Amino acid sequence: MAQEFVNCKIQPGKVVVFIKPTCPYCRKAQEILSQLPIKQGLLEFVDITATNHTNEIQDYLLQLTGARTVPRVFIGKDCIGGCNDLVSMQQSGELLTRLKQIGALQ
Repeated sequence: MAQEFVNCKIQPGKVVVFIKPTCPYCRKAQEILSQLPIKQGLLEFVDITATNHTNEIQDYLLQLTGARTVPRVFIGKDCIGGCNDLVSMQQSGELLTRLKQIGALQ
């Protein structure tokens, strides 16, 4: 169930962030990405607490990405990591480059 749930969310050309609404790092990642000119429908925040499988989802994210913490940020099929990784990529300019590469920017 968790594997299917996660895998159907992660798609080429899309930015997907697995979050918990109470997590300050998740809110920061949402804030950063929401301010970018990402095409409508290509940015999705997935609240894993809205399912009954939060632990299983986090266990699968660990298997997939090497960490079970949230946020887990995917640009296309690649996990770039969490909030600190997102901030670093934003500051270096790499974030916009990656978003352009997958065709997610307006």
